[in-house]
Amino acid sequence: MNKERKLVIAGNWKMNKTVAEASDLVEGLLLDLKDVKEIDMVVCPPFTALAQVSQQILSTSLRLGAQNMSQHASGAYTGEISAQMLKEFSVRYVILGHSERRQFFHETDELVAIKAQAVHAASLRPIVCVGETLDERESGTTEKVIETQVRGSLAGLDAAKMADTIIAYEPVWAIGTGKTASTGQAQEVHAFIRRLLASIYDENTARLVRIQYGGSVKPNNARELMSQPDIDGALVGGASLEARSFAQIIRSCLN
Repeated sequence: MNKERKLVIAGNWKMNKTVAEASDLVEGLLLDLKDVKEIDMVVCPPFTALAQVSQQILSTSLRLGAQNMSQHASGAYTGEISAQMLKEFSVRYVILGHSERRQFFHETDELVAIKAQAVHAASLRPIVCVGETLDERESGTTEKVIETQVRGSLAGLDAAKMADTIIAYEPVWAIGTGKTASTGQAQEVHAFIRRLLASIYDENTARLVRIQYGGSVKPNNARELMSQPDIDGALVGGASLEARSFAQIIRSCLN
């Protein structure tokens, strides 16, 4: 796939995998993907496995991501993880505003925006998630919902930081349900997000931003999704928990 923007495919393991299981999964990925250089490949294990995975992927083409991060640098914030703590393990990417964080932990666009600033301040790269629910799609408000989330979650980022930010479009109704937005539906929203970025920033910034699709991405649909002009990668959930399926997704997107 001759894309102007390099594909970035990230595996969000969510609250899965012990340290031993994480180690086995990474071992399998390194065997299957050791020769892949054309795609940015990211694994996002739970915090408890960051140290182990970090050691395993040193000097490889796999990169490490975290599933969340506090907006605070340190202090009395029980249960939170700071940027400096993540950087100790060579974390490069941080997922922010995932629909599960928004739904179960009541994270707002405003909080996501503050976290995005903190991620950039630490010289890390945020993956900012946006997406509509089934009710919102069926009521015809998808674009309104996405615009509100994009404007709110990226508020305060200048053009340079925006160009170094990844957006993940994840229709909430397609996460873990086995349902996938059709290729046309996904491309339509990705194109809308890019046009929106052009209006907020400028055409060049919009052209540089990578926009991932997430929502039941599997080996049998990844290539078609990634072939769309405005889809620049995938944020993969369930299919990233097994080395073979995650590797197949990545390999299916190679030229």
